[in-house]
Amino acid sequence: MLKTLSFIFILMLTLPVYAVDGTQLLKEVDRNLNPASYESYRKLINIEPDGSKKEYTLFTIKKGLDKVASLFLTPASEKGRSTLRLADNMWLYIPNVGKPIRITSLQSVVGGVFNNADILQLDYAAEYDVEKVEEQGGEYLLYLKAKTKTVAYDRIKIWADKKKKLPTKIECLTAANMLIKTLYFKDVRDFGGGIVRPAVIETDSPLYKGYRSVMIFAKLKAGDFKDEVFTLTFMPNIESLR
Repeated sequence: MLKTLSFIFILMLTLPVYAVDGTQLLKEVDRNLNPASYESYRKLINIEPDGSKKEYTLFTIKKGLDKVASLFLTPASEKGRSTLRLADNMWLYIPNVGKPIRITSLQSVVGGVFNNADILQLDYAAEYDVEKVEEQGGEYLLYLKAKTKTVAYDRIKIWADKKKKLPTKIECLTAANMLIKTLYFKDVRDFGGGIVRPAVIETDSPLYKGYRSVMIFAKLKAGDFKDEVFTLTFMPNIESLR
C-alpha cells in the first residue's frame, strides 16, 4: 500500500503543470464584460477637484470586434451628437457642422479622464496580446501588450476575479510602464439575459491629479445590428435605433 501511494505521489510530481491559457481567459473576460454585440445606456460623470460635476448620457451600440457607435442624449447642448469607431478610426458627428470630424483615441469628446478609446471600447482581445498571467489569491493578473502602435495604451494590467472572470481593476501604462490611469470596476449587477457585470467604472490618473470620471451603466443587453448603421452616412440617424 505504501509503495503504491509513494508511486502515485512521485507520478503527481512529474506530471506537467498546465498554465492558464491567457488568450482564452482574456476572451472570457471580454464576453463576461459585454456581449459580442449589444446596446446600452450609460451616464458619464466628470468630477473636478473642487467637487463640481458635468454629466452626459449616452446610448451606445456595438457589433463584433471593431464597430461601436454612441449617441449623446444629454445635456441639451450635446444632444444629437454621435461618435463612430471602426477599428482604429474614429469620428464625431455634430449636427450643426453637418459632416463627421475625425477624432483620435487619446482625445476625449466629453473631457475628463476617460478618453475616446475608453468611451468607444473594443474587446481587449481585439487590441492586445496576453504576455503572461499570474495568480494572486482570488484573482488573475493578466499582462497585456498592444498589437499595434495605434492603440491608446501600450500596455495594460488586468486584475480579474477568478470565479466571475470579470475585471476588478485595470492599469493603463506606457511602453515604459509609466501609469497613465487606473480603472476600478464596481457594483456587479444582473442586467438580465445572462449578463452579470460591473455597473460602475471609475477612473483616476496621476496625470490629472484631483480629477475623477465615472461611467454608470443603467441598461445593457445583447443586440443585433446591420453593418450599415456603423457608417458615416448613418451617424445622424442613430436615434432611430432606440
